[in-house]
Amino acid sequence: MADYLEPLKKELLIRRYSRTTAKAYLRYNRNLLLHAKKSPTEITSNDIKNFLQYMIKKRKIATATVNIIISALKFYYVDVLKLDFICDIARPKKDKKLPVILSKTEIKKILSAPRSIKHRAILMLVYSGGLRVGEVVKLEPGDIDGERMLVHVKSAKGRKDRYTLLSDIALRTLRLYWQCERPKKWLFPGQEADRHITTRTVQQVFSDACRIAGIRKKASVHSLRHSFATHLLEGGVSILHIQKLLGHRNIKTTTIRTIANLLILYPLSS
Repeated sequence: MADYLEPLKKELLIRRYSRTTAKAYLRYNRNLLLHAKKSPTEITSNDIKNFLQYMIKKRKIATATVNIIISALKFYYVDVLKLDFICDIARPKKDKKLPVILSKTEIKKILSAPRSIKHRAILMLVYSGGLRVGEVVKLEPGDIDGERMLVHVKSAKGRKDRYTLLSDIALRTLRLYWQCERPKKWLFPGQEADRHITTRTVQQVFSDACRIAGIRKKASVHSLRHSFATHLLEGGVSILHIQKLLGHRNIKTTTIRTIANLLILYPLSS
C-alpha cells in the first residue's frame, strides 16, 4: 500500500500542499484501495462510485467531505497517474446551511467557562481575531504582538500570511497563561511539548465550554469566527477590512457570509 501511494505523497510534497490536505488525500486514496481490494491501476470508475456510496450511506459523511474525497481521488488518478476516468464522477451540490451566530452575551459566557487558563486563551484568540481552528493551534509565541495588538497568522489557508486583531482581554489572558506555562516552540503545545494541540482537542474544549455556559445552539469553534465578523460589521467596520482580517481571497466570500450572518440576527421586516 505504501508503495502504491508513494508517488502521490511525493507530488503532494512537491506542490507544497498543507499537511492537513496531504493527510486527507492520502487517507481517502488508501481507503479506496482497501475498500475495492485492488491496486491503483485496476481501479475503475464503478469502484469509486461504490466507495462514495459506502462513505455516504454507512459512514454518513457530509457533502463537503464527499467533495474532498472526489478532489483527493481526482488528484491521484488524473494528476499523478494521468488517468481520466474519474472525471465523470459528478460533485454533489453543497449544503446551504445557515451559519450559527452567537450573541456577545453568549460569547462572554463561553469564553469565561473553561477552568483551564490555556483553554480560555485559545478560545479568546479565536474570537478576538476571527481565527480558524487550524490557525490557532499552530501559533507560536512570537506570533503575538502585544505592542501593536496584533496576531501574525503564518501560512494560513492558501499559504498566505496575514495579521489580525488581538483584544485587550485576550492579551491579558495570554499573559496569565504565559506565567503559568512558559510555552517554547508552540504557543499551545499538546501532550508532547514538540507538538501543538490538536484541532480535535480545541473542538472538544469549545463543546465543553458551551455545555458549561448553557448554550444549546449547534455551534462549533468556527461559530466564533462567524460571530467575530458579524460583530465587527455591526460595529461599523468596513467589509474590505473584515475580508483582510479573515484572510478571504475573494470579497464575495466575506460579503455573502457576513451579510447573511447579520440578517440572521436582524431579519428584514416583511
